[in-house]
Amino acid sequence: MLKTPSPGVAVLAAALALPGVVPSARAESAPESGLIGFKYLNYRDSQPGLKRISVDAPSMSFLLPVAGSWSVAGSYTMDSVSGASPRWHSSISSASKMSDFRRAADLRVTKYFARSTFSFGTAYSTEHDYRSNSYSLQATFSSDDNNTTWAVGVGRALDRIDPVNGIVVDEHKRTTDFMVGVTQVLTPNDIVQANLTIARGTGYYSDPYKQVDQRPRERNQSALMLRWNHHFEGLGSTLRTSYRYYDDSFKVNAHTMSAEWVQPLPKGWTIAPSIRYHTQSAAKFYYDPVYDPLLGAPFPPGYLTNPTGFYSADHRLSAFGALTFGFKVSKEVIKDWNADFRMEWYEQRGAWRLGGTGSPGLAPFKARFMQVGVTHKF
Repeated sequence: MLKTPSPGVAVLAAALALPGVVPSARAESAPESGLIGFKYLNYRDSQPGLKRISVDAPSMSFLLPVAGSWSVAGSYTMDSVSGASPRWHSSISSASKMSDFRRAADLRVTKYFARSTFSFGTAYSTEHDYRSNSYSLQATFSSDDNNTTWAVGVGRALDRIDPVNGIVVDEHKRTTDFMVGVTQVLTPNDIVQANLTIARGTGYYSDPYKQVDQRPRERNQSALMLRWNHHFEGLGSTLRTSYRYYDDSFKVNAHTMSAEWVQPLPKGWTIAPSIRYHTQSAAKFYYDPVYDPLLGAPFPPGYLTNPTGFYSADHRLSAFGALTFGFKVSKEVIKDWNADFRMEWYEQRGAWRLGGTGSPGLAPFKARFMQVGVTHKF
């Protein structure tokens, strides 16, 4: 399966960061205890008349303190993916069946100093038609009072694409991304963060499993993430908010806003409802479901005379708005053992795009995400 997830998979990426460099949400100190966690994820998406992709993904993660000033963290995930996906727009008649199995692992080693940290990370992902290797370096520097923390990072991803249909053979994609950020403690109850990420990529960006899909071989991306967390002392609760602006050389401009309310309850329970809104413009080479009068679907008007040669009927590159509602419930079962359950519901429609008309002629897209897990502190 080509590594181009549907928009609903965005609910899986809470950090909403570009690949390679994922900044910390706050200043870090060396961990005093180890953690090990096990989670199971179930994902389903659909459109009217078609059950599309389903994903089952068990995973394991860990954090180990080492020698008082080091830590080693990592995770391992297995994804089983199956279903059917339209080869253009949301056409049910064009849907093709697929199945795949993915293994992914990552590892990060961090060295802690009095007011700084340095970390190196690596990640690996493999499917039968896609392999990805990435590496990252990140450093943080805190002020004397530890109220301000600066972060810088660089990441490099190397991908190999070998689709089973043989459209291309031994294609590659290479991405380098840079991050700079700052985290500021404003008051005993308020913390804010700003992160800017810039990525430069070259190589194969087309989807070989979509018909009439030819994209530029270069993609430049930038993302600005703003976060604000406020703690309410009287309620013991915390409001977590974020805003993300995204822009790329495909001419996709996106805004994402989210809020989560974390409320502790008696007897070790915590509940956290959340909401997220995403809106984006269409890529410059995306075309609406209006087809050439001679060639028919899926070919756009003027297909044979397009001077750039770039086309895509991938609805992920269309103009749309999307809403995600979710909640998470966690419970300290016994000392040092926590269990959690999370659900999210995602829906995408062209008419929900903010500040302009979304792409017409596409079926509504829905996704459901469920995750259950247990964590042990030792």
